[in-house]
Amino acid sequence: MAYSKVFIPYGVYYSTPFVRWNGSLKSENPIVLSAETARRWFVHKKIDPTVLDFLYFGSTVVNPLSFYAHAYAAAVILERKKEIPALSLNQVCATSTTSISLAANDIEVGNYDAVLCLSGDRCSSTPIVVAPNPNTGSLDVENVVLDNFNKDPSPGAGLKMFQTAEAVAKEMGITKEECDEVALLRYHQYLDALVNDREFQKKYMFSVEIKEGKKNVKYISEDEGVRPSTAEGLAKLKPIEEGGVLTFGSQTHPADGNCGIIVTTKEKAKEISCDPNINIQILSYGTVRIGAGRMAAAPGPALDKAIKNAGLTVKDISQVKTHNPFAVNDISLGRMLGIEQKKINNYGSSMIYGHPQGPTAGRSIIELIEILVKQGGGYGAFTGCAAGDIGASIVIKVD
Repeated sequence: MAYSKVFIPYGVYYSTPFVRWNGSLKSENPIVLSAETARRWFVHKKIDPTVLDFLYFGSTVVNPLSFYAHAYAAAVILERKKEIPALSLNQVCATSTTSISLAANDIEVGNYDAVLCLSGDRCSSTPIVVAPNPNTGSLDVENVVLDNFNKDPSPGAGLKMFQTAEAVAKEMGITKEECDEVALLRYHQYLDALVNDREFQKKYMFSVEIKEGKKNVKYISEDEGVRPSTAEGLAKLKPIEEGGVLTFGSQTHPADGNCGIIVTTKEKAKEISCDPNINIQILSYGTVRIGAGRMAAAPGPALDKAIKNAGLTVKDISQVKTHNPFAVNDISLGRMLGIEQKKINNYGSSMIYGHPQGPTAGRSIIELIEILVKQGGGYGAFTGCAAGDIGASIVIKVD
């Protein structure tokens, strides 16, 4: 899909810090937290939320209120000053990417003028689904996060998440040394976002507010749970499984967090932008599905499709952001499309700061915008996998 009428107002987006699972956000309902954080953010930005016509709420991990998540979030954010329709969606890691594409479709055809893409998830305090099985008379029990991390249920797969990446590594001849090298690069790219008192992150990161006890309030303003990485330390780590290339140092970790992005028309973007001289245009979206159990190879074909939909070539893209749960994802992408690793994931990626599922891609897209603004404009792209061997990508242009 290609777009010509879809824009993101500069600065009218946010991501909370990402917190390693079972950390400070382990007791917070992610639906409530996402809605309350978005409401606080509108107040902080002095933007009237009634500018919104529609809301997409992306969340992948079932929690109390999931049944009404979209309607709940819209009511909290607008404080019932305006009633807007809303929709919940789940495409696992690609949830934010696809919600933005759906919003772009709405803007392109004139359904709405301003849509909020809100995503929030909590991998902590993993929900347990218990359902009666009428055929056996027993109960079917699923740990929503861990059971699905440990098995891709799509036909012909049956692999753990990391094993899908190992399968791609074997097919492409990717080594442990390559994975370690990319993991170390990604860590140092993240450190670049922390220089000058986190100058880069402070352009988009919004604190999350939680209660401690009955009276105290705590604000979390920085990522929690990022672990230092060194070449020596990575080299010493043993592969997760014998003969493999991935270690705990070259993969992401589950996390908690939320993010929000407004997608709108060119005219409305100028009205509410923090700098109306900066134009951020969504050019295209591309999604693919590849072979069973080959999730880590999906970002490349998805990006290729999105770039072609935009009428561009890979050489036109100056910055690439990815969801990279495993180093293999980025290595595969680089080889497929001829992209240097130093061009991928500057200023941070989910491999380092964690993966809350729904909001992961949203944060990366926000960072992509800020990188393009920092460099003076250009074309950029986000691409990433989604559980079940799906890939999704978005191309944007910043003037």
